[in-house]
Amino acid sequence: MKTWILFFLPCLVFGQGSDIRPLPVVDPAEAGMSAEALGKIDGAVERLIAEKKLVGANVLVMRGGRIIYEESFGMRDAAAGAPMQEDSIFRIYSMTKAITSAAALMLCEEGKLSLDDPVERHLPAFAEAPVWIDEGSTRQSPRSPTVRDLLRHTGGFTTLRGAHPVSRAYRRGWVRPKARRLDRLVANVAETPLLYPPGERWVYGISSDLLAAVVASAAEKPFEEVIRERLLGPLGMVDTAYSVPKEKANRLTVRYQIRGETISVGDPAVGSRVLQDPGFKGGGSGLLSTIRDYARFLQMIANGGEFQGRRYLREDTVDLMRTNQLPRPLTHISFGSQQRYGTAFGLGFAVRIADDERWDPDALLGDYGWGGAASTHYWISPRHDLVVITMEQTMPYNGNLELALKPLIYDAVLK
Repeated sequence: MKTWILFFLPCLVFGQGSDIRPLPVVDPAEAGMSAEALGKIDGAVERLIAEKKLVGANVLVMRGGRIIYEESFGMRDAAAGAPMQEDSIFRIYSMTKAITSAAALMLCEEGKLSLDDPVERHLPAFAEAPVWIDEGSTRQSPRSPTVRDLLRHTGGFTTLRGAHPVSRAYRRGWVRPKARRLDRLVANVAETPLLYPPGERWVYGISSDLLAAVVASAAEKPFEEVIRERLLGPLGMVDTAYSVPKEKANRLTVRYQIRGETISVGDPAVGSRVLQDPGFKGGGSGLLSTIRDYARFLQMIANGGEFQGRRYLREDTVDLMRTNQLPRPLTHISFGSQQRYGTAFGLGFAVRIADDERWDPDALLGDYGWGGAASTHYWISPRHDLVVITMEQTMPYNGNLELALKPLIYDAVLK
């Protein structure tokens, strides 16, 4: 493991005189974990690389707020012969969502938002949104979608992708990249019927992007500024942003497409569009980050809203993020035909609420987390006070790395 490099040179990361401290690193035994058992992670990741299911990855395990395992594997850019490094920058896609949720809940605590606010209170264009029946036919919604619905994905909204007329309507005006702005998306969605009545279904889609627009309205400033001022800056997430600046471009990972045993480049490191400032800065995806940056955010959540002496959220608010908040009779979440049995959703994270071998068989009750489209993953285990992050850049999305490592990490717990 190579954790000592950044641990003993904090000034290289945070700058002299900074109030922000690096994450502490300890021997696994000091945290009640087996170093020998954790060492099996190496072989598991290397096998996935050998099987051409992975090109490169970073893995980090924390217990009690201290790093006990951190390692880099494979290549950041295979064609260039550039190995993965601890400070490699990843496109984190939907890992953006939890940051958006935290920002919204901070505003709720301050009284600038309420969980039961109808969306139209902050985005007036959504007043009296109808519900889709079929092409050219709608009906009145029994109630308006709320901020709570946006946080738990029960507002009646769906995804930008897909062939359904509602999804196609969302995409209207997005043909030209310069038209891809948060306000344009809001306008398109507001002109489109809800896919289903609020509260009746859990559907993953654009809810977090709409939530970002609500946050921006309530805070009276651009969403990017809100998260930078309230979370990214104070937490010391120095490498997390909507684009990669020129001086950090040599740390950007290549995003790969894997089909069978064929590996191709989906988005390069050199010349990638993420090196340019994007017009669309939403709450559902778009951020880039490093494994240590995101660990700082997750440790704040694991701590119940506090990190390095600063409180970001009350513990009872964080509990809403990491416990099931789905209305009855919803029992678990699903993606199309993929049923995630035993897994529900809070106001920000998927939550394990029942043992069910049909999905994520090694997950423990109370585990919560999420991931991103390029197969990045994270989960927090309250039972063992663990924070685990796996970073890779592999599409289409898969859970290979998380599923391979979860039993190994839990087997390493000594006490």
